[in-house]
Amino acid sequence: MAIGAAFSASASAQVSIGIGAGARPSSAPLIPFRFQVRFRQSGAGTGQGNDVDMCQGAFAECTGLEATMEPKVIRSGGVNHGAFQRAGQVTHATVILKRGMTDNRHLWKWFALVSGGDYAARMDVDIDMLDGAGTKVMTWSLARCMPVKFKAADLNARATEVAVEELHLAHEGLTLGFPKA
Repeated sequence: MAIGAAFSASASAQVSIGIGAGARPSSAPLIPFRFQVRFRQSGAGTGQGNDVDMCQGAFAECTGLEATMEPKVIRSGGVNHGAFQRAGQVTHATVILKRGMTDNRHLWKWFALVSGGDYAARMDVDIDMLDGAGTKVMTWSLARCMPVKFKAADLNARATEVAVEELHLAHEGLTLGFPKA
């Protein structure tokens, strides 16, 4: 069942915004601690890529799933009540993935590959949010990701916490998808 709302964009046009047929009608808040990250070889914008077993286990934290649109301000002569706002360019934040360090060095190897000059070594990344039962609720998809920073854990002889590494990803697009019912 599609959930939608209509609003008037102008006097002559109607714009409909809705959630697709695969959306869950539930309005219960989601819990952000159940998610999984999948890497795919980038299909050069086709959305088709082979899954890559980049890292085993789960990431502990994912931040930066955001998009910001900078509105264009248009000041019209003779209109003294204010300026018109139009949609402008959308920019995306750097996505930061954190996980406990293991002896698996795939993330470092990917970073070293790209920083060494293989700029085409892009990956598409899917971040699946799961509900309490482990069922996929939504997927954030990052297009043509490139690692821009790798940070190993700080070494400290007095530390008692788990060593955590970070991977910072720049990407060329953020989309949100819902599983089909």
